[in-house]
Amino acid sequence: MQLSHPTGGRPSAGRLLELLCLLWLAGMAMRITILAVPPVLPLIRDELRMSETEVGLLIGLPLVAWSLAAVPGSLFIARWGATFTLITGLFVTALAAASRGAAPNIWLLYLATAVMGFGIAIVQPAVPTLVHAWLPHRIGLGTAVATNGIMVGIALGPTLTIALVLPLLGQSWRLDLVTWAAPVLFTALLFVMLAPKVPRPSRAAGASGHRWWPDWTNPLIWLLGLTFGCNNAVYYCINAFLPDYLAGIGRADLIGTALGWLNGSQLIASTLLLVTAERVQQRAWPYLVFGLAPLAGVICMLSADGIGIVVAAALTGFSLSVTFVVTLALLPALSPPGDVHRISAGMFTISFAFAVILPVICGALWDLTGQAWVAFVPVGACSITLTALGLALSLHRPAAKTS
Repeated sequence: MQLSHPTGGRPSAGRLLELLCLLWLAGMAMRITILAVPPVLPLIRDELRMSETEVGLLIGLPLVAWSLAAVPGSLFIARWGATFTLITGLFVTALAAASRGAAPNIWLLYLATAVMGFGIAIVQPAVPTLVHAWLPHRIGLGTAVATNGIMVGIALGPTLTIALVLPLLGQSWRLDLVTWAAPVLFTALLFVMLAPKVPRPSRAAGASGHRWWPDWTNPLIWLLGLTFGCNNAVYYCINAFLPDYLAGIGRADLIGTALGWLNGSQLIASTLLLVTAERVQQRAWPYLVFGLAPLAGVICMLSADGIGIVVAAALTGFSLSVTFVVTLALLPALSPPGDVHRISAGMFTISFAFAVILPVICGALWDLTGQAWVAFVPVGACSITLTALGLALSLHRPAAKTS
């Protein structure tokens, strides 16, 4: 089945809902297999006899793949179109994610994880490209819906694995990883059946290098990449170091609650943005209000106790979700129609490279000084930088359409 827009390029209400559902599922599929791992890490570590360093590498591999494979994703979009690229990426992600359950040793587990990360990496630039192509008049809404799918994908694994999935599967981490790959495969099949037909680039254009390789001299790529990178880096750093910090101050009892609110509040913010997305698009105030909130959250987490730490974690997660959505919405809004995939590839390359590097810096500062709070100093600096770069982005106007 192929969907088509009515006259004027605006889909009917029914078809708009179908498109939004597809975008939501694509967002969910980009994260659900990644966040399925942390709840079963103790089982994986014990069976495969992994060290903490090997565990860290397993967690970091997808981020490295997202950074390295974003540009190849742009090439695939230029040559074969965003829809075909997204479907291919979803199939690769589903099959690789499921194959992790059959890995007999850590090296094959790493290989399957890296391939899964590659699949997600080529999906990521395809989603904003499809938002621009499918919903040029509702970019903010399309991005908010896809991002809400991402947040649900983040929340499902940690929420349901231990309480529901593992008991049903006899505590098998292998079957658990296969189970969480199923929604991705289902999404790929739905795209095959329902995705609207978008004109594919001509062979000549697809073969031309300048149509897929990011223009690294374009300041928009760096503004988007560093802004998104600061947002991601703050998120991953707090998730990585807050548990050890709480254990170190004798409040290990707060780890589950604090992490639950840090991630759960993101879903709340993303859901609220579904009805306000058009009002916050290309505005400066979301960065002024929510860009600095993670800095306040970090200060509160380091100085408060008990419920204050949980409230600070919730504030931080909520704020990061808002800036995540508004930054991601700027990608298709500010890019020329034919360049969305190139700019998104450059943006994701920069942002995820930064998100990998900053936690290493934070950890090194903690090791060198022996003081836990020092690890959070770069996180606070990222919050300030996020605000400044976001304000600069809000001054950009959409690029003129090119033929």
